[in-house]
Amino acid sequence: MSDKPPNAPWRNFYGRRKGHNLRDSQEAYLAEDLDKLSPGPVDWDANPERTPLDLKALFGGKPVWLEIGFGGGEHLVHQASRNPDVGIIGAEPYINGVAMLLGKIRAAGVGNLAVHPGDVRDLFDVLPDGSIERAFLLYPDPWPKARHHRRRFVTPEHLEPLARVTAPGAIFRVATDIPDYVRQTHEEVPGAGFDLLDEGGTPWDDWISTRYEQKALREERVPHYLTFRRRG
Repeated sequence: MSDKPPNAPWRNFYGRRKGHNLRDSQEAYLAEDLDKLSPGPVDWDANPERTPLDLKALFGGKPVWLEIGFGGGEHLVHQASRNPDVGIIGAEPYINGVAMLLGKIRAAGVGNLAVHPGDVRDLFDVLPDGSIERAFLLYPDPWPKARHHRRRFVTPEHLEPLARVTAPGAIFRVATDIPDYVRQTHEEVPGAGFDLLDEGGTPWDDWISTRYEQKALREERVPHYLTFRRRG
């Protein structure tokens, strides 16, 4: 990939881009399927003017949802299968997770998904204002050390653009097993323009347990399921 244009903002990225070597089948998914699932030009080298994506053309005018950091893609494919009348964009910079998702998409045969294999902040740049009707942040990287809390998603750097791209009344779901992440979510998300609707001890009715949740349960951590609604 070419260097970013000079007007591109500097954004530190702290997570992993790639883990263990991919299987041949996963390499094939990336080579054969990923470009076809693009939501449009997102990266700065492809869209230096930051022209908004044409979501109506992408999903035929369907309501659009967004999953931020979809991990292995279990929940993303589950929601796409349950909601064929919705278009869903998933953003995930970890290429191993992207490859896992592509395999699940093939197996499920869903066609109402788009995938951005990169930083969601770049995607926020090119999402039209008020275009997202539901957003999911499920078991995000906890960054447990106090000096790293500014790297969490629930900070103004991420929440302010999320608020811009969500429609009035949009639902924002957050799941985490980290008590201090719950604390920071309570502190930061309302200030970005969202009202807390529910902090349930049980999952949402349409929930599917992910591998991250299963790990939390094995290690006897208590999941929290927070539901917010965008003011407006």
